[in-house]
Amino acid sequence: MKGWAIRTATAEDIPLLEDLIRRSARSRLLAHYSAAQIEAALGPVFGVDTQLVRDGTTWVVADQDRILACGSWSRRRSLFGSDAHHSEAAEPLDPTVDAARIRAFFVDPGATRRGLGKALLEACEAAIHTAGFREIELVATLAGEPLYSAHGYAETGRFGIEVPGAPPLEAIRMRKRLGS
Repeated sequence: MKGWAIRTATAEDIPLLEDLIRRSARSRLLAHYSAAQIEAALGPVFGVDTQLVRDGTTWVVADQDRILACGSWSRRRSLFGSDAHHSEAAEPLDPTVDAARIRAFFVDPGATRRGLGKALLEACEAAIHTAGFREIELVATLAGEPLYSAHGYAETGRFGIEVPGAPPLEAIRMRKRLGS
């Protein structure tokens, strides 16, 4: 038995999500980015976007009271960022012409390779489809790209995310068209 379940994140989860994001970024991203880049990105790039929690589109994988992973989808324009900084305005997207967003996937360093990211991604895609979107767009870290590629996302470009006092973070813009 897997021992964990996916549920919608609540406002009470926000401090736990901030802690999870810090631990995950500092551990899982070190193979791809410098410690200085990661520390500079904590807050403006890697952090909780409480709008997504309020929208009910941030989910957690929980094992009893412990949050093992989180991930979001969004019907808002911003592709990445936290309360401290959004990549774009938080205006709503039109599902008939815009792509929904996958956002903020982080896994506890002690809970990797258990299918948590895959389960969250599948849940997000199902909700996106139900909301009427037919395409999904995301910005992947170098560490996250293999998960998204394995699930049908195609690279559409690379760019650097500016972070204060450190070299830009290399990021990958990706897209996927959903079936009918």
